[in-house]
Amino acid sequence: MDVLSSRILLIPADREVTTSFYRDTLGLAVYREFPGGTVFFTGGGLLEIVGETGETGTVSDPPRKDMALWLQVRDVTAELAALRARGVEPDRDVQREPWGLDEAWLRDPDGVRIVLVEIPADHPLRADVRADPR
Repeated sequence: MDVLSSRILLIPADREVTTSFYRDTLGLAVYREFPGGTVFFTGGGLLEIVGETGETGTVSDPPRKDMALWLQVRDVTAELAALRARGVEPDRDVQREPWGLDEAWLRDPDGVRIVLVEIPADHPLRADVRADPR
């Protein structure tokens, strides 16, 4: 498979509410807008809010509870404080996971779990493998 591009598609119950959440509350930058949808930058990926559940031709299943949108940030504590100032109450405060990442959990208006992740300075994911002669 030769993948040229990819994005996550979310089909919300209310497109305006969900678009506002990702744009105004989370502060994601808009990649492009088109009739019926908005595409946001998510670091190296894209998130598209498109359609509404129940519209003809769209998926009407509720959001899956076994999936999450994983967003790596520089400072998860600061981001969570900024979100709280905008009225967002997280499902779980920042905590260090057994795998060594600092994570906070919240949900979008449709219940999609969002995991805010900070990779600590001493975590193996931060190791510069270019310096290792092996």
